[in-house]
Amino acid sequence: MNIVGIGTDIIECLRIAQMIERHGELFINRVYTPREIDYCSSRKAATQHYAGRWAAKEAVLKAIGTGWIKGIAWRDVEVENLFGGKPRINLSGGALESSQRRGIIEIMISISHCRSHAIAYATAIGGDEISPLGMRD
Repeated sequence: MNIVGIGTDIIECLRIAQMIERHGELFINRVYTPREIDYCSSRKAATQHYAGRWAAKEAVLKAIGTGWIKGIAWRDVEVENLFGGKPRINLSGGALESSQRRGIIEIMISISHCRSHAIAYATAIGGDEISPLGMRD
């Protein structure tokens, strides 16, 4: 296994709160999966959790190396919490296709937040060796 890419993102929780206030369910349903909505909405500090998932989605696409290209939607990157709270990334659609083309077999994610900011760091792991120039050996 080897590291194919890394990504990080930070967002102000207030920005997400304003988006939710301004656009409501339209915003939430466009960006988050039903599982993410259930999780975040059940938390005392829901906005911080929504912001953490926003940052995670951004960080994951940076780690994959695509950013927001045509064919990738917000809900193609899902953050799921395992027992004990450890976050795990589930990919679908264009994000899954892009990661498979790059030989990515796993994306590790770390998310943290406080009242004002949320941050995420993603590491994309590949299954075979890639040289420093990106050429497969």
